[in-house]
Amino acid sequence: MADCIFCKIVKGEIPSTKVFEDEEIIAFNDINPKAKVHILVVLKKHVESVKDLEEADKELAGELIMVAKEIAKEKNLLGYKIVINVGKEGGQLVDHLHLHLLSGDVKLAV
Repeated sequence: MADCIFCKIVKGEIPSTKVFEDEEIIAFNDINPKAKVHILVVLKKHVESVKDLEEADKELAGELIMVAKEIAKEKNLLGYKIVINVGKEGGQLVDHLHLHLLSGDVKLAV
């Protein structure tokens, strides 16, 4: 997706403050944080939303949560929230599958 902001971040066309990266996933600080810690965990593969996942993506989707868990552990977060918005009606602003890892004074809307 040529105009997808997360695809541009994955390609290095837009800078980000990375906190994790491997071959399938990248994680970076949200530029508009809704909590003291607000990290976006993003698939490198362009999948628009949870509703667009296919059976073959099952392991990859699980990796999003496992990466969020590992980041939380590395940052010594005692408690945190993981949020996945689905579709515009569900609050999804970027049509590229990602989750929000939030901790500390979390504002409800993300």
